[in-house]
Amino acid sequence: MTPPRPFELAPGRVLAKNYLVEALLGRGYEGEVYLVRERLTGAQRAAKIFYPERNPRNSAASHYAKKLERLRDCSMVIQYHHALEIQLRGNPVHVLISEFVQGMLLPDLLSKYRGRRMPVHEALTLTRTIAAGLAELHEKREYHGDLHSQNVLVRRRGVHFDVKLVDMYDRGRANRFHIQQDVCDIVRILYDLVGGREHYAAQPPVIKQVCLGLKCSLIVQRYPTAWHLCRHLDTFEWA
Repeated sequence: MTPPRPFELAPGRVLAKNYLVEALLGRGYEGEVYLVRERLTGAQRAAKIFYPERNPRNSAASHYAKKLERLRDCSMVIQYHHALEIQLRGNPVHVLISEFVQGMLLPDLLSKYRGRRMPVHEALTLTRTIAAGLAELHEKREYHGDLHSQNVLVRRRGVHFDVKLVDMYDRGRANRFHIQQDVCDIVRILYDLVGGREHYAAQPPVIKQVCLGLKCSLIVQRYPTAWHLCRHLDTFEWA
């Protein structure tokens, strides 16, 4: 399948008469996200512009907006504002406007560390934060569906991490498999935080007790939900 043609909106372009494009924040499967500024208020927002090929009959944008609205009380979900329809290249294109959250995607944060590896304690702290956020989603019978390092936005705050999860994916109505897959994806993030396959053999037991060799069947047996993983990370004893 031919990939969609990028929008490549230049800084200074105006969308829907009210939003001034400032910068491209990222591209994903469904579309592109831009930092924009409201012309009337000066407030910065994020605008996710959906590729028409990946948004037939506005289904992807509509589903994403409804999901964000249902999860508006969850701490790690970016707050949705409203939807727009604009014209690009002579075609209608759908846009979701949401809050702009400062921070770095996880790979960019890791690049600040020596060897692109986090110290064990920091990695466990960040993993616990992500797991707690996913547990909130799961309690509402929702799931992320595409959790990986490029979909985790992080901001350091003292010894803590503020985290937002982006680009949730629609894989149908939530069920046990979706929730367990989210848990396996959290564990994969921890595995990558501490150096991945190259450094796994040398990791301490506290890491291996969670990662379990990335065998998803073992992971969900020990941690069937994100809350089970949180409880483990809150109570394990350091050797």
